[in-house]
Amino acid sequence: MTIDVNKIESLILSKPQGFFNGIIPVDFSGYAVNLEDLKKIAKKYNLWIIEDACHAPGGYFTDSFGIKQNCGNGKYADLAIFSFHPVKHIACGEGGMITTNDKVLCDKIKVLRTHGITKDPGSLIENHGGWYYEMQKLGFNYRLTDFQAALGISQLKRADTGLKRRREIAKKYHDFFKDKNYINGHSTFINGHAYHLYVIKTDNKKELYDYLRSKKIFTQVHYIPVHTFPYYQSLGHQKGDFPESENYYHQCMSLPMFPSLTDEEQQYVINEISYFFEHYCIKNI
Repeated sequence: MTIDVNKIESLILSKPQGFFNGIIPVDFSGYAVNLEDLKKIAKKYNLWIIEDACHAPGGYFTDSFGIKQNCGNGKYADLAIFSFHPVKHIACGEGGMITTNDKVLCDKIKVLRTHGITKDPGSLIENHGGWYYEMQKLGFNYRLTDFQAALGISQLKRADTGLKRRREIAKKYHDFFKDKNYINGHSTFINGHAYHLYVIKTDNKKELYDYLRSKKIFTQVHYIPVHTFPYYQSLGHQKGDFPESENYYHQCMSLPMFPSLTDEEQQYVINEISYFFEHYCIKNI
């Protein structure tokens, strides 16, 4: 459910030279995109890479040298973005973080996040004294508040524990679903996966969703393809433009996945899913 690296080059060549400026791969649900392979293509066509790692703090892929490359480490991507939304691995209420190994980009981001203002003496056009600052660009008010940052720092102390628990939950789900033919295309358990989400695919999504809701099990759907929304339809997009995402949407469902989920609660989810397919969808077993 991530970007298909094997199709990128043909897409680039299908457009006029210079049509594309960069690539934004998404580490969807916590699965790390192989950025080493992506970087080869980006370098060939002079494209930048922004890694959307909002689902994947603690996730990693293993490169061709056998080295684990953590999401957001800046080895292959120019920038990486993370989210501090309440349901993410590290929660600050809202906000996010950008990581980069490029000093020029880093300095630019620091200025843009604070109204385009700098107090760096080495960057000032004029300097009237210690109080002086300059607005050098049209920036934004994109600063995380101090109390949110403090919450984020405290969350970092428990990040490894939360990640470990997410992987335990995912492993239990996987062990149950791996032999069930009513779950479509269920992949193997992946060690480097950060498991922000645990997604299953089923032809009985609506029925299963409603049944679980009646049992006080609140699943979610991540995500509705954006090109099907009215706003993007008004820009000329239409259903059928992105068949992979549409086919995925018709089947996808995210099961409860959070570190405080107990073994008993997870077993209840599994039992109810099993009961649903055994008693309501016998034809699919």
